[in-house]
Amino acid sequence: MDEGHSPQRDKAPGELLRAEVAAEVMAARSAQAAWAARPLRARVAVFGRLRHEITERAAHLCAAVEGTNERSPGETLTAEVVPLADACRFIQRNAARLLAPRRLGRRGRPAWLTGVRAEIRREPLGVVLVIGPSNYPLLLPGVQSLQAIAAGNAVVIKPGAGGRPAAEALADCLQAAGLDSGLCRVLPESAGAGEASIEAGVDKVVLTGSAPTGRAVLAQLAPRLVPATMELSGCDAAFVLGDADLRLVVDALLFGLRLNRGRTCMSPRRVFVMRDRAQELERALAAAVQGSGRMSVDAGTEARLHELVGEALEQGARLIAGDVAGPQVQVPLILAGASPEMQLLQEDVMAPVLSLVSVRDADEALAAADRCPYALGATVFGSEVSASRLAGRINAGVVVINDMIVPTADPRVPFGGRGQSGFGLTRGAEGLLEMTTVKVILERGGRERPHLRANAAEVSGLARAYLGAAHGRSAAGRVGAFFRLIGAVLALRRGAPAPDEGEEGR
Repeated sequence: MDEGHSPQRDKAPGELLRAEVAAEVMAARSAQAAWAARPLRARVAVFGRLRHEITERAAHLCAAVEGTNERSPGETLTAEVVPLADACRFIQRNAARLLAPRRLGRRGRPAWLTGVRAEIRREPLGVVLVIGPSNYPLLLPGVQSLQAIAAGNAVVIKPGAGGRPAAEALADCLQAAGLDSGLCRVLPESAGAGEASIEAGVDKVVLTGSAPTGRAVLAQLAPRLVPATMELSGCDAAFVLGDADLRLVVDALLFGLRLNRGRTCMSPRRVFVMRDRAQELERALAAAVQGSGRMSVDAGTEARLHELVGEALEQGARLIAGDVAGPQVQVPLILAGASPEMQLLQEDVMAPVLSLVSVRDADEALAAADRCPYALGATVFGSEVSASRLAGRINAGVVVINDMIVPTADPRVPFGGRGQSGFGLTRGAEGLLEMTTVKVILERGGRERPHLRANAAEVSGLARAYLGAAHGRSAAGRVGAFFRLIGAVLALRRGAPAPDEGEEGR
């Protein structure tokens, strides 16, 4: 063999990637068994230390995120670091209770199962693959990874484009807090790394990404029957009722447009405004946008905006802010006179673009909103009574009333979409429980097992008597069936034939 020659050099790039990823998955699986065996409270204690590490390394975490997101340190701190620390505290305070075995008492147990004790356990899945996005590379995969680890799993993170520094910074925090390095492994950013990790054998996938990406990942998971949580894109709606405070509406909509340069899945894209307030809202938004700073748009998104906005203008919409006439799109883009059938109102465009749709009433607004295949989040502006009433009718995973996006950062709140916005939940108690698999332990106490020695006729008689006693229509019928049930049980214990229900009823 020539000096310096290695079998690794003979492998194609794809083979090298698969080998690298397989090694990472194997390292995670090796570490997971010991981690899952640790007492639950010992696992949870790590997250108290992790909060302190995140606090002390906040500047480093911000720098790791800002390299690819063109954000100010203040925005990254409030949008990603603070919610991540809050999520740690939620886990520290609640995970032991939520993940503890739950015993079912006597209440509600069917009488014919007397003596059976039931316990529901939440056990780790094994190795969880977290596929992260590029727009929030620390918070979104971070919370998902922390919940998976708290539940006793190991995690491999496949970051989105530019997200590896943030994922590695999180892994460093976990190690500093006392976690085995094998429990959080960071993969390359390429799509092939995610595919290779599924091939290597993971036990669950949590994806934050677009609907097309979700379909591709699910297609790879289906033959392997690997479960998944899909947190996919949105084309979120805002509803402006007749009694809404328009100053609040304008401030909230502009905040949603500008947050992370519009690269937020919950940013408002479609605004359904009552007809008698539409012109007033248009004027207020146009005035508020005048003189505001420009934002950049990703090259691929900019090309798509040219197509979608140009098509909407041809179909009757009109621009009240921004421009698509030149080679560069001027954002934020706000269109009035839009209709829900326009393609612009059907896609998950990650850019600061807003379309105003005038509607007659709340019923028309709901019908128009439902024409979009995405159902991630929504916002309602109006009085407490009218807004709450409408919020209950909206088809969306989360609805915010009289604010924009920020309340969803509450670590107690689960998050997930419907339709093409995905399925399953992350965050909150529900998100933590999704990182587990359920095991039920059933134990029969005492010595009575009458069903083990009963013949078919005796079982049938017992079942008919029980149905009548437990579920009969009249009180008299239930009482009669109860005595027949007692007689059948006693006869079975003596080994005598059970009384014939037909003869007793004569």
